[in-house]
Amino acid sequence: MTEPFTTYQIFIRKLTEIILTNLNNKDFGVKELARESGMSRSGLNRRLNKIIKKTISQFIREVRLQKALEMLQNESVTASEVAYKVGFSSPAYFNTCFHEFFGYPPGKVKKRSLESPEEDILTHVTARQEQKRPAWQAFAFSKLWILFLSVLIVIVGILIYPKIFKRKTLDDLRSSDGRIIVAVMPFQNITNDRIWDGVQINLISYLSNYEELTVRQKETIDNLLERMGNKDYASFTPSVARAISHKLDANVFIYGSIDKAGSEVRVNAQLINSKSRKVFRSFQIDGPSTEDEIFKIIDSVSVLVKNYLVISDMEKGISPDLKPYKYTNSPEAYRYFILAEDAFKRNDVMGQIDLYSKAVAKDSNFIPAIIFLSMRYEELGLYEDARKLCLIAYKKRDQTPYKDGLMAEWHHARYFETPDDEIKYLRQFETLDDQVPVVYWQIGNAYCKLFQYSKAIPEYEKTLEIYKKWGIKPMFVLNYTNLGIAYHMTGKVKEEKKLYKKAEQDFPDKPVLIYRQAVLALSAGDTVTANQYIEKFISVRKGSGTSEADITTALADIYSKAELLDKAEYFYRKALSLESSSAVRLNNLAYFLIDKGRDIDSGLELADKALELNPENYNYLHTQGWGLYKQGRYQEALDILLKSWELRKQYAIYNYDRSTFLHIEEVKRAIANKK
Repeated sequence: MTEPFTTYQIFIRKLTEIILTNLNNKDFGVKELARESGMSRSGLNRRLNKIIKKTISQFIREVRLQKALEMLQNESVTASEVAYKVGFSSPAYFNTCFHEFFGYPPGKVKKRSLESPEEDILTHVTARQEQKRPAWQAFAFSKLWILFLSVLIVIVGILIYPKIFKRKTLDDLRSSDGRIIVAVMPFQNITNDRIWDGVQINLISYLSNYEELTVRQKETIDNLLERMGNKDYASFTPSVARAISHKLDANVFIYGSIDKAGSEVRVNAQLINSKSRKVFRSFQIDGPSTEDEIFKIIDSVSVLVKNYLVISDMEKGISPDLKPYKYTNSPEAYRYFILAEDAFKRNDVMGQIDLYSKAVAKDSNFIPAIIFLSMRYEELGLYEDARKLCLIAYKKRDQTPYKDGLMAEWHHARYFETPDDEIKYLRQFETLDDQVPVVYWQIGNAYCKLFQYSKAIPEYEKTLEIYKKWGIKPMFVLNYTNLGIAYHMTGKVKEEKKLYKKAEQDFPDKPVLIYRQAVLALSAGDTVTANQYIEKFISVRKGSGTSEADITTALADIYSKAELLDKAEYFYRKALSLESSSAVRLNNLAYFLIDKGRDIDSGLELADKALELNPENYNYLHTQGWGLYKQGRYQEALDILLKSWELRKQYAIYNYDRSTFLHIEEVKRAIANKK
């Protein structure tokens, strides 16, 4: 007898059946599953996370992979055919996902040729499940699935958590001159076609052209093989390959196999740590075994191996901040990505845009480059371009490694969801890699949007702890100043002052730092020190070509944040006098007068003038709506604030820190209380 299904099990079964019904539709994703299940995307995400601790995209991908395993076990199909049948857009990406999820490539499913006992257990458990139950039951409810998942977590953990299991990286294995020493072994050829023996010599010749690599030559390897009594490439084993690589002092060896089924051939290549026997990376190429295609396949394998090794070599000179974002098979794309860091250090936004654009042109699936490009457009206020790029990255999230997919989910949440959603995706990223400073910094930013400054502080502090451990300065001055704001808002004045002193050492003469130091000094009543910072701020800003009106507005903001409202109003009015026809200056003064309750009627008059110049500006509408609320005109205020909110979501970035959302809630409460 079986136990009746729980509500959760029925729910998971329903979702799985929907996915299987749309299996070969590669465009069937999060949005489509939410629609078919009759739920909102956020609601579906919350429920899946509560039941199985997975995102929607994870769930869809894993259902597809489970079905792929069943087809590979029970049908006469190639991995490439299965990839398209289960809805993956490319066989290469399918192979990567399959290997990451199950711990071995699709080509090993039928042979069961797994080396570790744990993986043998995994294979047999999966086979028993697939024979006894329909696919959806095997995926969701079988107790054996729980055992399977537990074993899988251990195996995948060993593969993706090198910081826990101390697996060496390619960086650790460089020789004293900084090069990677590579030995290319004969591939295990079971096709009976000797032409495939050319894979080894082709790889050696190809890799020898790159100065970043030291490649052992074929004659040396052949001599060692002969002395060890191994002449038959079909019986060449990984243990023999490892022994030879040791004799050649190679820290990485390349080993593979060539299999044939009918008219199709499959070439597998693995980059292996000579000491630990751990696989750094696996590549698989399928194709027809006709003579004119053989050399194309060999060339494809050579390019994939070369790209991985060259990209790994380029990593050695870059900032640790960029190392989590290296997923691309294009060295050219990665080179542009690295060069963009230099433009970032020069504060050259247009240079970054040019370089990130070139990186994306070389590899259109390079998610980090797409997201960084989107954020640079955002900095320039080009929200439409930024949002388009965000959606491009989001659409590709299921075609990229899981970590990059989470990046796309997080960036999408910044524009279209809530700070709570941002935190959720960032926490998921943290479970994969807890040594990425920007993740904690962005969590802190999300908490600040929710005005939860106490929760933001430990996140910002964790960011600085990682940089200190690395022995380098933080990526940018905002790593300091955003924490300073959180300290300021929670009354931790001593901590804020000490923090800024440290920031001065790493980022001298940064305007945003001087700005915050002036606010702190004014808030503490230290006008002498504050005036010194203000003079320095003015000097730095003038030196960078900032207009007098912009500098004056910044001074008004400084005094406003320090609650010195007479001084603040003086500078807002002065800025307006310098640019009397500027809608921005009109709105700045209008919002100040309204929000601080200094002259609401005058503020509304100024807001009306700003809206005459730009009737659809969400900031100006917000000012007008807030002014009407202060006058007690609640329904009018709500209508305008809602319009502002919708325009903000449509044209800018979803954001709590301008208080629009909270103001809407306050007006709604006022209307309810009045009724």
